[in-house]
Amino acid sequence: MVTIAIIGRPNVGKSTLFNRLVGRKLALVDDRPGVTRDRREGDATLQDLEFRVIDTAGLEEASAESLEGRMRAQTERAIDDADLSLFVVDAKAGMTPQDEVFGELLRRRDKPVILVANKSEARGSDAGFYDAFSLGLGEPCAISAE
Repeated sequence: MVTIAIIGRPNVGKSTLFNRLVGRKLALVDDRPGVTRDRREGDATLQDLEFRVIDTAGLEEASAESLEGRMRAQTERAIDDADLSLFVVDAKAGMTPQDEVFGELLRRRDKPVILVANKSEARGSDAGFYDAFSLGLGEPCAISAE
């Protein structure tokens, strides 16, 4: 079974997308960043495709011994365990330096990445969608995880 890791900075909609894919609320969703602190896994089906999906903590730059550093290590392990990653960015907020750092991290790994521009239904999201091309990960898929 294919395994897909959902990756991105805090509050881009990773857990909302995870819940949508698995078809039930397995992951906590909140407007506050940092709610997801460990990885959560579930099985999903899209048409005839069955796969395992991993929800991860928001990627943050931090020292290895801090809580955020341990969360990042878990996320990097999920990337390594997965067959491909969905790199979720917030089209409404636009690209951030954090998105660029983690886009580079994903480019250095030898695994496929699908760039997902979440919150694309929001007013003003067009600029963020087009900015996502600058990450060098191909054409973003515009979605609304909600």
